[in-house]
Amino acid sequence: MSTEVPSVLRPSYLYVPTSSDRMLGKSLSSPSDVIIYDLEDGVPPLPADKSNARERLKDFLGGRNFLDPRRIAVRINDITTPYFQDDIAQIASSPAVQTLVLPKIHSPQDLHHVSREIYLASQKTPRQVPLNIVSSVESARASFNLGGIAGWKSEYGMEGGRLTALLFAAEDYCADTSIIRSPTRQELLYTRSQIVIVAKAFGLDAIDMVCVNYKDFDILRDECHEGRRLGFTGKQAIHPAQVEIIQSAFAPTSEEILRAAKIIHGLELAHSQAKGAVGLEGEMIDAPMLKQAEHTIKIARAAGLHIPVIAA
Repeated sequence: MSTEVPSVLRPSYLYVPTSSDRMLGKSLSSPSDVIIYDLEDGVPPLPADKSNARERLKDFLGGRNFLDPRRIAVRINDITTPYFQDDIAQIASSPAVQTLVLPKIHSPQDLHHVSREIYLASQKTPRQVPLNIVSSVESARASFNLGGIAGWKSEYGMEGGRLTALLFAAEDYCADTSIIRSPTRQELLYTRSQIVIVAKAFGLDAIDMVCVNYKDFDILRDECHEGRRLGFTGKQAIHPAQVEIIQSAFAPTSEEILRAAKIIHGLELAHSQAKGAVGLEGEMIDAPMLKQAEHTIKIARAAGLHIPVIAA
């Protein structure tokens, strides 16, 4: 899948541990739309390991790695850890990084704290492009404060970063809320739906949870299709083999594209005849369905998929 597509289609977010040069090197061949270099859970919680990972990533990003900066994100350690300040100072000043993934954001005040550190880093090393921020929803407090988080704006303007997406960290969320995961995922339906609706209300992307059954591709496909039906714009991956399935599942099917093309054509014809609706294969099609069809075609075009021409 092309890395030049707009944000309307950026479905796969692959985590890459920064604990070894080998893993960093392998990321260069990944087709994932976004690669999240992980300084948090992907590194042992020891000061020496955290420091080594940070320096290793700095050298890697500073070299000629040929990755488009729009594909590069870094998950830093959260604001309560002793590693946060060094992470933010180093990563926020890197021109190779366009996106920060922030774990354990519980409130807008947490984002203000991060934004202040981004601003201070930008005063030392000015950025050409503002940092995108992805806020991870992984606690009951975050869920409760979701509207405030999604509506947050930096008091420092673009120099303090801009929020572009909400991400659901299901395992952390379950640990915080005592929710017990089941194969049906029914217990997470409310929170996942809430994240999507709030994200869309504020013009943000919504990134669905990791499929922890990384060797079971049937479960992954099921989760992907469910996430897409709920309105998520993408999904996290923890193994390179998950990427292609995620990309495929979040793109419209040929049947969906054909139906969308028929709806657009049918309503254009109806409008030319001063009609506001038209019948199509037993369904009554009107303005809301036209918006859905146009969105499907927009995604299909971004993915480089074939869009049929409907004859008059």
